[in-house]
Amino acid sequence: MKKTTIVKYVFAFFFMCFLSGFSQQEKVVLEGLVKDENNYEVPYAAVGIPKKYLGTATTEDGSFYLQLSKSNLADSLEVSSIGYLTYKIKVEDFLNLSEKVIVLKEDIVSLDEVNILAASDYVKTAFKNIKNTSLSSNHQLNMLYRRFSTEAEKACFLVEHYIKVLDRGLNSPQYTRVEVIEGRKSADYRFVKDKYPGHQVLNVANTNPVRKGINKNNYNWTKIGDTSYDGEDIVIIEGKGKKNKWQWLKLYIGVDTKGIYKIESSNLNSIWIYKKGPNGKLILSYHNRVWAKDMSINAMQKKLLQTTSNKVPVSYRHEVFVLGVETNKKKIKVGNYEGYKKDMGDIDVKYNPNFWNNFSLPPETAFYKKSVKQLESIYGVPLEQQFKAVN
Repeated sequence: MKKTTIVKYVFAFFFMCFLSGFSQQEKVVLEGLVKDENNYEVPYAAVGIPKKYLGTATTEDGSFYLQLSKSNLADSLEVSSIGYLTYKIKVEDFLNLSEKVIVLKEDIVSLDEVNILAASDYVKTAFKNIKNTSLSSNHQLNMLYRRFSTEAEKACFLVEHYIKVLDRGLNSPQYTRVEVIEGRKSADYRFVKDKYPGHQVLNVANTNPVRKGINKNNYNWTKIGDTSYDGEDIVIIEGKGKKNKWQWLKLYIGVDTKGIYKIESSNLNSIWIYKKGPNGKLILSYHNRVWAKDMSINAMQKKLLQTTSNKVPVSYRHEVFVLGVETNKKKIKVGNYEGYKKDMGDIDVKYNPNFWNNFSLPPETAFYKKSVKQLESIYGVPLEQQFKAVN
C-alpha cells in the first residue's frame, strides 16, 4: 500500500474519532424518576421542553430518559401529568441534582357545582372546539413505535420502528403521510404468523374515537370525577353505550378550554394521552392498545404449540412514544406514503446499529421488560444478539 494511501486512512480514522467525540460532548442525557408526594411513581407524565416540542413520557414505573444537546442547558424542563401541578426546572439545574427524582404535588380540585355543565354538554363543546384546542395545522410527529406479537400469551416477535408522520391533529380522521425512517426486529418465533396489511401506526389515528367521530347520542354521559392538568381543572366524563352496554369511553376535558387531554376506550383497551405545545395546543404524547383474538390452528401448529385446542389466543400489543414535533413547514419532511401495503414486520428497513445505539430511547416499560424476557427465554438468545442476527 502506498504511503499516501496509508496517510489518508490514518487521517480518516482520527477525523472520525474527533467527530464521534465531538458528537458525544454535545449530547446531554436526562434520566430520572417522577413520583408523587406519597412516593408513588407517576406513569405517562409528559417530560420535556414544550416550547421546542422536545420530550418523552414516563413509563409505568415513572422513569424517563431524554436526550438533548448542550444548547438546551438553559431551557426549562417541564414535567406535567393529569392531577398534578406542573413542575419546572432548568435543564442544567436538573443535571446538578444529586438524586434525579422529581416530586409532583397533587393539584387539589374543588369545582364550583353551580358552574359545572351537564356531562353531555362538556362532550358536545369539546368536540366542537377540537380545531381550536388541538394542533390542527400540518405538523410532523417523530414516533417510536413498538409492536409485540404474542401466541398462547407469550411474546414471540418484536418490531420496533422510528417513524415520521404528517398529521393535522384530532381534527383529522387519519394521518396524511407515514414514513419509516429506522427499524429493527427480533427473531420471529411465531407459528401462526398472523399478518396485518399496512403499517399499524395508521390505526393510532383510525381507532381514535374522537378523530373518527362518534354519534354522541348513542352514549349515556356521566361525570365520574375531576382532576387537573397544568393549572386547568379537568372533568372526567364517561360514556356508556345505550345499545352496546359493553362499549364505553372516558374523556378528560378541560373546564376552561374544553380541550381533550386524555381518551380511554373499551375498543382495543386503548388510551391516548395529550400534552400542551408552546402555543397551548394539545398534541399526542403517548398511546397504547391491545388487539387480541383466537385463531384456528392446524394439526402441525397444535403439535408445535403443544396444545390440544383447535384455537390459540394471539395478540398485538402496540406502544407509541411521541419524541418530537416539527411545525416549521420548511423542515417538515415525510415520505409520500398513503400507508405501507405489507405487514409492518415485513417492511424492508435497513438495520442501522449506530442509530439505535445513539437514539434517545425511552426507559423500558413493565410490559416491554416482560415481553423481552419471554422472547429471550424461548431459545436463550439475548435480544441484542437477535437484532444483529436477524436484521
